[in-house]
Amino acid sequence: MNYFLGIDFGTSGVRAIAINASNEIDVISRAEYDIRDCETWQLALYEVITSLPQKIRQNTKKIVVDGTSSTVLICDRTGKAIAAPLIYSDTCESEVLEQVKKIAPAKHSVCSATSSFAKLISFLARAEIQDSFTSQVRSLYFLHQADWLGYLLHGKLGVSDYHNALKLGYDPQLLQYPDWLQSWLLNNPAVVLPEVFAPSKTVGMVNKTIALKLNLPLDCAIGAGTTDSNAAFLSSVGTATPAIGTAVTSLGSTMVLKVLSDRPINEPSYGIYSHRFEHRELGCLWLVGGASNVGGAVLRQFFTDSELQEFSDRIDPHIASSLDYYPLTKIGDRFPINDPHLAPRLEPRPDDPVEFLHGLLESMARIEAKGYQILQKLGASPIQRIYTAGGGAKNTLWIKIRDRHLQISMQQSQQTEAAYGAALYAASRTYNPNPNK
Repeated sequence: MNYFLGIDFGTSGVRAIAINASNEIDVISRAEYDIRDCETWQLALYEVITSLPQKIRQNTKKIVVDGTSSTVLICDRTGKAIAAPLIYSDTCESEVLEQVKKIAPAKHSVCSATSSFAKLISFLARAEIQDSFTSQVRSLYFLHQADWLGYLLHGKLGVSDYHNALKLGYDPQLLQYPDWLQSWLLNNPAVVLPEVFAPSKTVGMVNKTIALKLNLPLDCAIGAGTTDSNAAFLSSVGTATPAIGTAVTSLGSTMVLKVLSDRPINEPSYGIYSHRFEHRELGCLWLVGGASNVGGAVLRQFFTDSELQEFSDRIDPHIASSLDYYPLTKIGDRFPINDPHLAPRLEPRPDDPVEFLHGLLESMARIEAKGYQILQKLGASPIQRIYTAGGGAKNTLWIKIRDRHLQISMQQSQQTEAAYGAALYAASRTYNPNPNK
């Protein structure tokens, strides 16, 4: 039997899931790692593979790795990291962001303090990077987390995918780096940006030395990677070829909405952007997404897990709460309300904690509905069904309240582990209009 392996390097650890040709999970392995220490990335990668049964390793046909979006590092030509990585949540200094805005077009998605390109500019300003280049290194390879992990398996330095490369400035519609970025590269010849492939596109076979070390077959293909959030989307819907109009709401510490559309929607003022999504039958589709700072983190401010369960059981989801909150943990939101100065609205607060929780859940459902309304108004494909992922998916009361507001078919996520989505990518044979990409 053949197996396909997805490996997820997420915010809370590493997961590897092996599936068979029927997309059924055979085994899951786990490891811990320090996201700020590349050495632990390598150790965790090898650990989750060697922890798998020998039968599965010896019959693995393809591996796809996903990583946290905008977690990046700079390497020399041997693949050695020159400095500690910058992770997804790191923000660049205002001076760096102003420099980015002078390079990129106005309101481009890279004009964000957490974008990959902003982090590249931040890296280049570091003294240790400049010193390393002038004394030892002739080329600086800029890689995302999934890029470098893939390199450890296939040995080809300087390869990425167009999901990770989006926040670097790569144009997924034209399938190339835009003119403004290529012009910048001409003035920075030491920087080597990765060649960009479609996610899951085979980059090469596993390096022979690594194959022997990890007991993998020499014909095990290594595919280009993806981001953890896009892998989680596939995991939620349970297939690498979902229908147009399929949406996923991720109810974690924040709330992220994604819908598969027949056209891209990019609206920087709302933080809305679109990932290219190849579909075997339908060709090029677009995964349109927006993220709100509203989410479960607010609930954690006021309730323990046991209180959430106890109080939820005492709420009637069919009765609307009259309380109208905008529950934020700090000032500012971009979606569905674009206002960096938006203050949390958590008053009036009733004495009854059950009533307070009801108001919070009701308000979050209203905000989610407004978010999907904005995506539709901007031209995203009509939503046919919504899957729920994240910790909030476990609260059945919340789902019933959301169902009343959304009035769209609600579905339970097929899987909660992003590694399953990466494994689906490894097993898929998606349409690709450009065989070299």
